[in-house]
Amino acid sequence: MKLASFQHAGRSRIGRVEGDHVVDLAAAAATLPQEMVALLEAGAGAWAIARDADGPRLPLADVTLEAPLRRPPKILAVGLNYRDHAEEAGMEIPKVPMIFNKQSTSVHPPGAPFHLPRASDKLDYEGELAFVIGRRCRHVPEERAHEVIAGYTIVNDVSVRDWQMRVPTFTMGKSFDTHCPMGPWIVSGDEIDPHTLAIRTWVNGELRQDSNTKHLIFDCFALVAHLTEAFTLEPGDVVATGTPAGVGAARKPRSYLEAGDEVRIAIEGIGELVNSVIEEPAETASF
Repeated sequence: MKLASFQHAGRSRIGRVEGDHVVDLAAAAATLPQEMVALLEAGAGAWAIARDADGPRLPLADVTLEAPLRRPPKILAVGLNYRDHAEEAGMEIPKVPMIFNKQSTSVHPPGAPFHLPRASDKLDYEGELAFVIGRRCRHVPEERAHEVIAGYTIVNDVSVRDWQMRVPTFTMGKSFDTHCPMGPWIVSGDEIDPHTLAIRTWVNGELRQDSNTKHLIFDCFALVAHLTEAFTLEPGDVVATGTPAGVGAARKPRSYLEAGDEVRIAIEGIGELVNSVIEEPAETASF
């Protein structure tokens, strides 16, 4: 099952994507929550209704896709989780997962341009597989971690490199507004093996990243076990699992994103996340 958040006729709601159409769950199952975190919080029964409900189908071309989760409770991410990326960064292979967070206000829809910030021109892309937590959990053994994952999506862990690297923690450089494009939808965990997926990133049509999730150092299930040793994961939490080699900062010469560039990330079994880059608009100032 593919579940998307979308806008149509001035309303935001959830739909089940089938081919080039989306089943409007607001019409097909009016009792379901029409916001993704609330749907996940409603539990397995609501998920089953969303899977089976039949109703009006809208062409995907006629709707505007939103980020599947417009405001996740938490966005957690993993640094240096592909061996080739650690090597290109000139850093040791981590012995434990390197966890950081992105602020929930960084979430951005598929297709919408993200910002080249006023504060820096060191803007970089990172194509990543992300998983979405489906139920509240703590102390989850690795062999049961699949039970708490609702599904998988794509994240561009957009990074402002000078802000990221000037302090020991990554939060500021990873959390600029618009710097977590996500989508195009969530694919349920029963439909794909998250650890055998081709992952590729193109910038302006040039292939920059080309790998497979089988090369993750800490896979999705190991990450769930590690994170829940420390704290509770909740429905709607998003964990971005790290990026393979090929980021702009590691190229020779370095190749940062500029206004007008397009970044396309494709993950096998999920789809494509495409966003362009624009100068940060003046109207982002609000006080």
